[in-house]
Amino acid sequence: MFLVLLEGGQSASSGSGGLMEAFRENPTFLSINLVVSAIVAALIVNRTIHQFKNYSINAHELISQISTLVRAGNIDRAIAQTKGLELPLYRIVRAGLTNANKGEDKIEAEMSSVYDELKGEIDRHVTELFALANIATLTGLLGTVFGLIHTFGSISRPGLSAAEKSNLLANGIAEAMYNTAFGLGIAVICMTAFMLLSFNAKKIRHELEGAKDRLFTLLTLDRPQG
Repeated sequence: MFLVLLEGGQSASSGSGGLMEAFRENPTFLSINLVVSAIVAALIVNRTIHQFKNYSINAHELISQISTLVRAGNIDRAIAQTKGLELPLYRIVRAGLTNANKGEDKIEAEMSSVYDELKGEIDRHVTELFALANIATLTGLLGTVFGLIHTFGSISRPGLSAAEKSNLLANGIAEAMYNTAFGLGIAVICMTAFMLLSFNAKKIRHELEGAKDRLFTLLTLDRPQG
């Protein structure tokens, strides 16, 4: 959408009300949304990298490996497999294993503490995209309103011919509408990214909670006694 707007602005003549002309005539709200779009892009890239870099481990495979060692009584070896690894799933597993001999309540408390901390990290800054979508939309609409006010003020000047007024009105409305289009374009990107990242965050939470529950069962019920 932004490319279409830019192409429209570049191909427009000096009096045709293109995007570049809109920036020259009424830059305030378009500039604000330009800043918002940069923030949105940074957030989306940051959260996408965070989710896929830190939470792409196969939880089922890791718990299966740990399960084999625990059932064989090799708790220390199982802990050693998670040493030095600060990825979220390893932190939960290590919290359970290092408290394996301290009773069910301690195991549950330590793993839940790590899990609760991770939930905040998974969702961090994702909800901001929803707020930025509203800011971009309202900023675009506000820019449109101010642009129309400016346009109608211009055509009310005395001494203008009908043709000049018509040209000013057409260009002014086009420039004002760019504010709405720019704001809505940012909002669509924000809401799409919010939906995808929220869905993935929910999937990650489900996987981590499932791994936590399987490890708790392993350490308290399936683990060989003595």
